[in-house]
Amino acid sequence: MKRNRSALVVVLSVVMLVMAAVPMLTVQADYGVNWTGTFFADANLGSSGIQTVVSGINGLNFNWGTGVPVVNGQPVTAMPADNFSVRFTSTQNLTPGTYNFTVSSDDGVRLYVNGGLVLDAFVGRVLTTDTRTVSITTSPVNLTVEYFEGIDQAILQVQWFLVSGGATLLPGQTQVFGTPAVVVTAVPPFTVAVSGVKAEALRTGPYLGASMIGEVAAGNPLTPLARNKDEGIYTWFLVNTGTKQGWISGRYVTLTGDINTIPVQATIFEQIDGAPDVGAVAVPRAVMNLRRRPSVRTARIAQIPWGAEVQLIGRTIQGGRNFWLQVRYEGQVGWILASYVTVKGDVNIVPVR
Repeated sequence: MKRNRSALVVVLSVVMLVMAAVPMLTVQADYGVNWTGTFFADANLGSSGIQTVVSGINGLNFNWGTGVPVVNGQPVTAMPADNFSVRFTSTQNLTPGTYNFTVSSDDGVRLYVNGGLVLDAFVGRVLTTDTRTVSITTSPVNLTVEYFEGIDQAILQVQWFLVSGGATLLPGQTQVFGTPAVVVTAVPPFTVAVSGVKAEALRTGPYLGASMIGEVAAGNPLTPLARNKDEGIYTWFLVNTGTKQGWISGRYVTLTGDINTIPVQATIFEQIDGAPDVGAVAVPRAVMNLRRRPSVRTARIAQIPWGAEVQLIGRTIQGGRNFWLQVRYEGQVGWILASYVTVKGDVNIVPVR
């Protein structure tokens, strides 16, 4: 009996030594190596025509905050802090198997695996994390990540985890490029339909004081091209009626689907504060609130006294008459209501917005 016990102790000791010599398997995140990034000085992957290529990027794990993009310790040449985009590409040697790809971004991102679109979240959004399960049946694997930064924070992180081992090729078998095995539930398109009123005004911008260019009748669902909430209360939607394109307020619309599928878009009103003087002058006949945009819902940035003469650089139209006037007052550019203003000079040379 003692001999048997001694033999058992020896066997158990050997087993424990073998187990100690075998490393425990852990799931580790992989960010990839040797990425190439093509940066664009716009949010649309090249509409500006300005681009910078950066190679030798080891991992997509960036938190640029509110500053310009920095890669490999250097700011990317000619890139702004906001409204830029980038296309990252790489070829990675992955063990065939099932992977979870985890992507975090602020703002939008797309992920392609071997040319297949795995994640499509190319919309303005706060920091959001998405996970997609992909089956890899061969190696190497071609990866593409498209990212854009709108405003404020810029964050991108792309990593993957091997969830389970993949198929082992038998002798003589030929590897076939894998396609993403992603099961995606179809998301109905986001639509807006005017409701509660007979029609809504179609305007040149997402503001109550933007020029009125038409109407959108109730009951006809439209798929918006973009959204904007700069006015501060209601989200406005850029729509195409078939004959005209403009903005409608979200106050009197019924929404269907996920609003996050609609990109946030700036408008011409964010681009014209530096408009030149055309020689016309606006003279208020009362104390006027100078607003940041042509709407009483936007911030008051100053007051213009009665009788002051200010440069008139833009205007909006409603019902064939001047509605809001864009003026420059003591170095500030803003908007005042036209109803209490006398215009000196030729108003017809003042651009309509």
